[in-house]
Amino acid sequence: MSESSLSGQVAVVTGSTQGIGAGIAKKLAAHGARITLHGLENGPGEQVLNAIREAGSDAILIKGNLKDEVHCRNLIQQTIQHFGRIDILVNNAGIYNRSNIENTTVELWDEIFAINLRAPFILCQEAVKDMKERRQGCIINIGSVNAYIGERKLLPYSASKGGLMTFTKNLANYLTRYRIRVNQINPGWVLTEGEHYTESIIEGKGEGWLEDALKTRPFGRMLYPEDIAHAALFLATAELVTGAVLDYEQLPVGALPDL
Repeated sequence: MSESSLSGQVAVVTGSTQGIGAGIAKKLAAHGARITLHGLENGPGEQVLNAIREAGSDAILIKGNLKDEVHCRNLIQQTIQHFGRIDILVNNAGIYNRSNIENTTVELWDEIFAINLRAPFILCQEAVKDMKERRQGCIINIGSVNAYIGERKLLPYSASKGGLMTFTKNLANYLTRYRIRVNQINPGWVLTEGEHYTESIIEGKGEGWLEDALKTRPFGRMLYPEDIAHAALFLATAELVTGAVLDYEQLPVGALPDL
């Protein structure tokens, strides 16, 4: 695939100051896209911004909370004001908390849905205004294999990703009239910066958690942000693919690892 396959295009990637989002932003930039980075934190965001610029690509960083409707709309509008257009929207930002039906509060449920499902709806609604004028565009939603059933301790997160998957397919069906493509990636277990803290501290598995985790991975390693970035690049350049959901995991959905 050409390193300039996205030359001249503009991509917004939410939650792109670290982890999967940062990997996707760097990958799209490496193939010619101009990037709007988004996140909550200044330090990691500046590092990703500098890395993209040092590699020769154009990028800006916009910080803010996607729980705010005005911020969601401004994120798209500021991108268009700066770059003149938006071609690709990657709804990657997401939050999760360990909770089940008995200990999930209404406040937690609303917060997770606000970021994981409501924000993508608002961002898509705003981005489509520009995309349909040029009769082209690409939306990539980052879901989770938990969308199908989900872990018992991830009730609101799983429900939000299931909703996102239905949203993706419904939106793809409608937006074909404007030649705008909408697809989703459902990653499995990805080794990001925050995964060590989650597994070793929050889950209480200790420092050796990764060695144990690798025993459940049939291909001998974890998924990395770079893996998901490759999938995002494919969907960004696959001109005839829309309404697709790509499950990116080493185990079939619903299968249990051999412990």
